[in-house]
Amino acid sequence: MIFFKSKERLLTFLVVLFFGIIIFLLGLGSTGLVDETPPLFAAAGKAMSESGDWLTPKVNGIFRFDKPPLIYWLMGLFYSLPKNEVWDSLGTISARLPSALASLFLMLMIGDTIYCWPQKGERKLATPIVASLSFALSPLLIVWSRTAVSDALLCGNLGISLLLFWRRMASNKKENCISPWVFLGLAILTKGPVAFVLAALTISSFLFVQKDWRDLLDKIKPKRGLLITVLLSLPWYVLELIKEGKPFWDSFFGYHNFQRYTSVVNNHAEPIWFFLYVMIIGSLPFTPFLFHGIFEAFKDLKTSFKKDCIPSESLFIYCLCWLGSVFIFFSISATKLPSYWLPAMPAVAILTSYSYLKLQNQKKTFSSLWIINLFILLGISIAFFLSNIWLNTINDPEMPNLASNLLSTGIILKARLFFFAFAFVGIVLFVFRSQNTFLYLQLLLLLGQTFLMPPIRKLGDTTRQLPLRNISKQILNTRQGGETLAMIGIRKPSLHFYSKQIVFYESRNVEGVINLSERLTFDRRINFQDKPNYDNETFLVVIDKYSTNEEYWSNIRHQKLGVHGIYNLWRIKKSDLNAQATNLLSNGFEANWRNKKVEKF
Repeated sequence: MIFFKSKERLLTFLVVLFFGIIIFLLGLGSTGLVDETPPLFAAAGKAMSESGDWLTPKVNGIFRFDKPPLIYWLMGLFYSLPKNEVWDSLGTISARLPSALASLFLMLMIGDTIYCWPQKGERKLATPIVASLSFALSPLLIVWSRTAVSDALLCGNLGISLLLFWRRMASNKKENCISPWVFLGLAILTKGPVAFVLAALTISSFLFVQKDWRDLLDKIKPKRGLLITVLLSLPWYVLELIKEGKPFWDSFFGYHNFQRYTSVVNNHAEPIWFFLYVMIIGSLPFTPFLFHGIFEAFKDLKTSFKKDCIPSESLFIYCLCWLGSVFIFFSISATKLPSYWLPAMPAVAILTSYSYLKLQNQKKTFSSLWIINLFILLGISIAFFLSNIWLNTINDPEMPNLASNLLSTGIILKARLFFFAFAFVGIVLFVFRSQNTFLYLQLLLLLGQTFLMPPIRKLGDTTRQLPLRNISKQILNTRQGGETLAMIGIRKPSLHFYSKQIVFYESRNVEGVINLSERLTFDRRINFQDKPNYDNETFLVVIDKYSTNEEYWSNIRHQKLGVHGIYNLWRIKKSDLNAQATNLLSNGFEANWRNKKVEKF
C-alpha cells in the first residue's frame, strides 16, 4: 500500500501518474479493435457481460480456453458499466482498459519503489521518473499497453507482485506479506502457470545469491502466501475442469501451455537468441544504457559474493535475476513471440535507471555511451529521411496503399522532423554535459509519442479496420431471415465482434469451398446473440479481393451487395455453393475441416 508521508513522494507520484495517463490512456477509444487477436478477447469479455455466463469464455459460438478469465472478467466489467454504448461506441475503451490500467499501475509502482528505496543512498529525485519513463516509453509497452490482449495485464500483475516481494524483503518492518501473493494469484488468473514459474525463478535465483537467504525467505511467508495464491487462483481452474472436462484440459494445459512451450505453434518459430533482438529493440532508443545497467548490476552481484549485501540496496541485483529468469525461460521455449518479453520490462526499466545513476560520476563511460546513443538517434533520423527507399518494400495485402498514405498524410514528414530534432537536441545536451540529458530526452520522446502515434493509429484504423466496421453495418442492415455469415480468405475476428453474428471462417484454397458447404450443414453453432437459420436458402459471404481472383470462388453465382476496402459482400444460394462443392469433389478434392483447426488465430 502506498502512503504519502512526504510532499516530495506525493509530487513524484503525481508526475509519474500524469505521464502515465498521457502514454496509456489518452485517446484509448479513438480507434477500433486491431485484428487478429484483440477482437477475440473483446468478444469473449462482451459475451460474459451480455450473457451472464462469467465462468466459461466463448467466442463465435465455440469455447475459448486460450487464456484464464481475469482479462475477460475485467473487459466484461467495463462493458457492463452504464451507458457503455455511448462513451465506448467502438467497444475499444472497455477492451483496452485492463491492459492500460495494469501498465499505469506498474509504472507507478516502479517509480514509488525507487523513490522509497534509493540504492546506495543516492536519492536522485529524477531517478524514479527516469525508471518509470524507461518502462512506459518502451516500443513494446507503447504497443501492448493499448492492445486488448492479456500480455500487458500479466506484465502488470506479475511486475507489481515481484516488486512487492522485493520491497518486503528490503524492509526492516514487521509486516504481513499478503499483497504480493494476491497479485501473483491475479497473474496466474491472467495467463496461467507461467506467472508462477517466472516468479519462482526470479525469487529463487535472487535468494540463491544472498547469504541471508533464509531471513529473506521468511519475510515473504511462503507457506501462508502460497495458500493465499492458491485460494485466489485455483477455484476457476477446478470449476472449469469439472464443467468442461477433457476439452478444457487438452486446450488450456495441453495446447496453450505445454505444447506452446515444447513445440512450435502458429508458425512462431524463432532462433534461441530471438529475445536478445527483442531486448535491444524493446529498449530503443536507449538500449546502450540498459546494457550498461546490466553490466553494473553484474559487478554488484560479484561484489555481493565477497561481502554482505544490504537487502535494501539489492534492487538492481534482484532485477538482474528477474531479467535473466524471463530471458532464459522463454529462450528455451519452442514458441517465441515478442510479447513474451513484456514480463521482463520492469526489470529492464530499473536497470536502465541504474545506468542513469552511475553515469553521474563516470565521465568517461558517460561520453562513450552517449556517443553510441547519438549514433542510434542519427541512424533512426537518417532512416526516415531515406524512407522513399524502404517504404516501397512494405507489402501488406490489407493496406495496399500504405506507402502513399504515409506520405500523403504527412506522417513521414513529421517523423523526419521529430527524429532530426531529437538527434540535434541529444547532441547539444551531450556537448554541454548535462547530468539530466537522459531525462530531458525521455521528455522529448514523450512529446514525440503524443505527436506521432495518434495519426499512425488513425491511419491504421482507417485503412484496416474501418472497412470491416462498415461491412458489419451493412450485414446488420441487409441480413434476411437469419442468414448465416461466412468469411473467405483473410480471417478477421472483428467481423464477428462488430456484426455480432456467428462467422464461418474458411481459407481461399479450393478445399475451402467444400469445407464451407459441409460446415453449413454439420458445423451448426449458436450463441446467446445469434441463432442463425441454417435452413435459409441463402447466406452472406465476406470475401477479400484476392480470393475473388480464384475461379472456384468467383464461378459460384452470387449477388454483389457492396465493397468496402479490399472486402466484398456477396449473397449466395446454398444450392449454388453445394453444386460447386460437388463438382470439386468429383475432381478429386476433399474436405479437410474436421482435421484442422480452421479458426485458430
